Amino acid sequence: MTRPTPRYQGVFPVVPTTFGADGALDLESQKRCLDFMIEAGADGLCILANFSEQFSLSDEERRVLTDTMLQHVAGRVPVIVTTTHFGTRVCVERCRHAEQAGAAMVMVMPPYHGATLRVTEPQIHAFFAALSDALTIPIMIQDAPISGTPLSAAFLARMAQELPRVRYFKIETAGAAGKLRQLIELGGDAIEGPWDGEEGITLLPDLEAGATGAMTGGGFPDGIRQIMDPWRAGRHEEAALAYQRWLPLINYENRQCGILTAKALMKEGGVIACEDPRHPFPSLHPAAREGLIRTARRLDPLVLRWAK
Repeated sequence: MTRPTPRYQGVFPVVPTTFGADGALDLESQKRCLDFMIEAGADGLCILANFSEQFSLSDEERRVLTDTMLQHVAGRVPVIVTTTHFGTRVCVERCRHAEQAGAAMVMVMPPYHGATLRVTEPQIHAFFAALSDALTIPIMIQDAPISGTPLSAAFLARMAQELPRVRYFKIETAGAAGKLRQLIELGGDAIEGPWDGEEGITLLPDLEAGATGAMTGGGFPDGIRQIMDPWRAGRHEEAALAYQRWLPLINYENRQCGILTAKALMKEGGVIACEDPRHPFPSLHPAAREGLIRTARRLDPLVLRWAK
């Protein structure tokens, strides 16, 4: 079966949420963050994801951030809004607000809460069916270990074939390339967007498996473009060499500094005023931060010089 040309493809990094030292939203830094990421080559953006520290935001702050960021981007690139919530009704409301505010897509994990509250496949199917019925924009299912919910390739493919808005899949589980390959084989033309995640640590194997998008961290979209652009143009050896070059920094984000990587890079480069997470999330250890910046300087990403 022939897969359709995806509406959205390329590099869609996650936008970090910027706070002041007092923990309040810093909307001016947030806007500069968006401008930097667009100028650094992001094909699109994703907001309010786990790497955006969405778990520390109030419902009202989510609405403020959604409206503020979509208004500031103003259609320069498509924006995916993460709307995950355990409750179907609440998730539908979040999705509708995102669509009305101008989101190009929503990204949603299956319903879960804490370490043990999960639901079965029929309930997950009904959950995504309700979202599909409520929207006119596509839905991306985020298949990530944090949800603790096994989603087989066969089940994901069936939802794509049965639910008209479920078209994109961000695969972050172990063996991501194999799962992407199986998802594409089973889902056929219903799989519009098989995407890589997890900060790009498995990007090259995932591209080889058929991934058409990458949702990475937000600190160096220009570096990820150096991998994605030649791959999409058929210059696979050039893409592999670029992947090898950027892999140490990707690894630093994925294995050492995690959620705070993009903000540390942006603070170092003067893009944002404060890199602090919201309490009680711990700040970066100084040694880890030093290693991150040292690794980044070898590659000279735009983030370290954009604001200077």
